Amino acid sequence: DFWTDWKDRRLWVTVLPIMGITFPAAVQAVLWWRYRIAFGATLCVLGLLFGEWVNRYFNFWGWTYFPINFVFPSQLIPGAIVLDVVLLVSNSMQLTAVVGGLGFGLLFYPGNWPVMAPLHLPVEYNGMMMTLADLSGYHYVRTGMPEYIRMVEKGTLRTFGKDVAPE
Repeated sequence: DFWTDWKDRRLWVTVLPIMGITFPAAVQAVLWWRYRIAFGATLCVLGLLFGEWVNRYFNFWGWTYFPINFVFPSQLIPGAIVLDVVLLVSNSMQLTAVVGGLGFGLLFYPGNWPVMAPLHLPVEYNGMMMTLADLSGYHYVRTGMPEYIRMVEKGTLRTFGKDVAPE
């Protein structure tokens, strides 16, 4: 989930919470089973986010000078807190897997709204309407990416499936 112009798309919202819960759930299970420590998911997510920020700063800003607000990591902390609270209150790994995992996935998108909201503002650029995230993706060209993947969507009318309707 490196690029902000991809973070408002369909796959980011569905794939990242599914992939992002694997390490926090594993650390939570080990710490709960061995030591009865109920903050394993939050501890793991804080470690992951620290590593992501180090990666983003040194690799994206230090090497290629991409702006940090274009490559920030996603917020996983609200879902990890819910995962830990469900385990602490229920004392059941099965209930935590079902209810806590559901809460982790459902809180992912609203937890990222405060960071993503400014990037969803519409702007007009060369006669095309796009979001600020799309505009930054248009200006900061990523190396090794074919031009047909970098297409800027034309049109502002979206269907129920979040696809851009042709004009």
